[in-house]
Amino acid sequence: MIDVTRDSGQWRVTLNRPDKANALTPQMLQDIADVAAEAHADPDLRTFVITGAGDRVFCAGADVSNGEDMFEFTRDQVWVNASQNIADLPCLTIAALNGTLAGGGFALALACDMRIATPQAKFFYPVLKRGFLPQPNDVKRMATLVGPARAKLILMAGQKLASDEALSIGLIDRIVDLDTFDDTLESLTLDAATAKPQSIAAIKRLFDDLSADDLNDCYEAAYFDNAEAIKRITRR
Repeated sequence: MIDVTRDSGQWRVTLNRPDKANALTPQMLQDIADVAAEAHADPDLRTFVITGAGDRVFCAGADVSNGEDMFEFTRDQVWVNASQNIADLPCLTIAALNGTLAGGGFALALACDMRIATPQAKFFYPVLKRGFLPQPNDVKRMATLVGPARAKLILMAGQKLASDEALSIGLIDRIVDLDTFDDTLESLTLDAATAKPQSIAAIKRLFDDLSADDLNDCYEAAYFDNAEAIKRITRR
């Protein structure tokens, strides 16, 4: 249900349950958490892309068709582990949304550095009417991207957004026809694919609130290939 490819530090994860709208089971989330942790340990790590199979839905959220308790599943630490392991990656991360993004699927997309989506994609997170709470990290990451009021538009007013509105508010970064997804991803990852992994990690760390020592580690890693500095900025 999770397909993984890797080549020269470029990782790609595909949710492969198109017959179930790529909905996430507990095992799929654990597999994603494990794959992201494995990628983090790759010294050649440069890019990490997560996408879905099919041409309609990236992810329909949580799947409890095997009898799991939905309330317990939504509170499971595995959601945090999967999304946080992606967020912690010291490389360029991209959610290639091949279709609609719903519910808990937001956890994976919001953890990435950027998001591209098809023109037909819809975006909604219907937790309120279903009596569930969204993942806390999802709320914070969504509010960081679009602002608190627009995050509430999705999470509390239950609004479903089309791709053009999602783009206009910053929820996604580019609208791309599905048949040009691979070309777009190649363009977006081209610089990272040929860069030193520590240079990618250093630039990503510059987006954080850094101390003087942290900033020095970024320079030492990127400019002088300092092994200890590389370990610190990549947190390996």
